[in-house]
Amino acid sequence: MFDNVDWGDIGQATIDTLLMLAGSLVLTIAIGIPLGVLLFLSGKRRLASNPVLNGVLSFVVNVLRSLPFIILLIVMLPVTVLLVGTSLGVAGAIPPLVVGTAPFYARLVENALREVDHGVVEATQAMGGSTWQIVTRALLPEALPGIIAAATVAAIALVGYTAMAGVVGAGGLGDLAIRFGYQRFQTDVMIVTVVLLLVMVQILQMIGDWLVARVSHR
Repeated sequence: MFDNVDWGDIGQATIDTLLMLAGSLVLTIAIGIPLGVLLFLSGKRRLASNPVLNGVLSFVVNVLRSLPFIILLIVMLPVTVLLVGTSLGVAGAIPPLVVGTAPFYARLVENALREVDHGVVEATQAMGGSTWQIVTRALLPEALPGIIAAATVAAIALVGYTAMAGVVGAGGLGDLAIRFGYQRFQTDVMIVTVVLLLVMVQILQMIGDWLVARVSHR
């Protein structure tokens, strides 16, 4: 039934996909949380309200969010080569993955911060807390379950993006699915790659749900 499947290639492609996912997720979180906090703080009637800054950030975030990822992959090829020296393989996939996902994650972080009870912020202000203290000791801790849930959503989106990155030679399961499953009509290869991607998504969702439950009950 799986005569066309080279399990060595499947194993290497799985490792490549996990490397792309891990590297891009770490950078997405590192960029997305500060960007989401900045979007929140600079909004109307917020702690550091700045309509101009908020408008510029919102415009950039909205443009990057609305751009189809496959188009972003192609547009970013010269930038990717400039940043990492290649547009191929795991290294070549990470820059567009981050650029495609970080703005999306930043919006989710901003929404999570909006859900924080304003009374918590007012209490911290009443105790003389600075903006930095309000963010680090009130907003982020209170919004942590939502931020973790958002990271889970971003991670699952990244799994899909890593598959699309195979179109431009990024490697991973998506590359195998395209080169063998689609172009060579090897249905068994396509089935194996799809099942593995589905398993990754389920595991990520389970980990995310567990972390949210643990943080919510602390």
